[in-house]
Amino acid sequence: MKAVLVLEDGKIFEGKSLGSVEEKTGEVVFNTSMTGYQEILTDPSYRGQIVAMTYPHIGNYGLNETDVESGKPWVEGFVAKEFSRVFSNFRGCETIEEYLAKNKIAGIDGVDTRALTKHIRIKGAMKGGIFTEGLHDVKELIKKVKRSPDLIGRDLVREVTCKESYFWNDDKTRESCPPGRMPRQGIPGKYRVICYDFGIKYNQLRYLKESGCVLKIVPAQMSADDLLKENPDGIFLSNGPGDPEAVGYAVENIKKLAGKIPIFGICLGHQLICLALGAKTYKLKFGHHGANQPVKNLLTGKIEITVQNHGFAVDENSLDKNKVMLTHVNLNDNTVEGIQHKYLPVFSVQYHPEAGPGPHDSVYLFRRFVDLIKKRSLGVEENS
Repeated sequence: MKAVLVLEDGKIFEGKSLGSVEEKTGEVVFNTSMTGYQEILTDPSYRGQIVAMTYPHIGNYGLNETDVESGKPWVEGFVAKEFSRVFSNFRGCETIEEYLAKNKIAGIDGVDTRALTKHIRIKGAMKGGIFTEGLHDVKELIKKVKRSPDLIGRDLVREVTCKESYFWNDDKTRESCPPGRMPRQGIPGKYRVICYDFGIKYNQLRYLKESGCVLKIVPAQMSADDLLKENPDGIFLSNGPGDPEAVGYAVENIKKLAGKIPIFGICLGHQLICLALGAKTYKLKFGHHGANQPVKNLLTGKIEITVQNHGFAVDENSLDKNKVMLTHVNLNDNTVEGIQHKYLPVFSVQYHPEAGPGPHDSVYLFRRFVDLIKKRSLGVEENS
């Protein structure tokens, strides 16, 4: 079936429908990863977005029950030059066509993704829509796209966060938990960490658990007062979708928690920490979405190859350099990639050290978080 991808500036890309035939709208972004399409589909940070893959052949190893980052896919639409109708992999369970249809995701292939990517790089990320009906009335389709919700000022975290708190042991083992103090015994792990779910990914939980943490995942709206009653050893702030400035309740909670308990943030969690520390964020022209972004660690001088997925960034000039230290910078565009507080046990990075598949250059950050918890428990200051 014929389908079109319509951009809000009137640019149209023709292709073939794959998956759901329902019309879907969202911000159109491109991802430069060569593999990992299943992880991309199930990353909650892509809520509200249509993802175009720059690698031309997607779906050749199928989809399986293991390589997921959350309980369901979140993308609004998926675009490729060619989706494979067959797969060859011993772990594969279904084709990408079956997966998109089952999960009601609008897919379109046969698209000139090089031209689409170039257009977005020049014009910037913009709203778009995938349509299979009404193709004769292009003006009406463009109107539908323009009327669709914008990401700026939109709180998408409320749509992806968990509804109730739970303990996490592995991908399929969750235990509901009543409010109150986290237990020190009874669950494997030494350090009790509360994870704010702004759109949390499984691999973040895997690395935290492997680092010796007992993990309690809580909704994004949980108040700082209720969290402090749990008496955790550390707080983790996850990634998530949308505009960080729209998640004001999280910013206010972080303000109350900073300095009381060690805090580690990734991606949206990083942006929220910076907002809580008085900085500002802004919308990037076309965002960072891919598995090969070079980042310089200013503390060591080393270069890390990183996986990234964000459309907003922290304004470096708005950081209070008397209190906040810039620790990482993106070598492509010099944007902020990491910070730490000079006096409080708080640090964060914009990229994804847990990403899989992807480079492992930045896994040390999870060990650093646990070391920070250890030092805090011994009464040792971070910079000592």
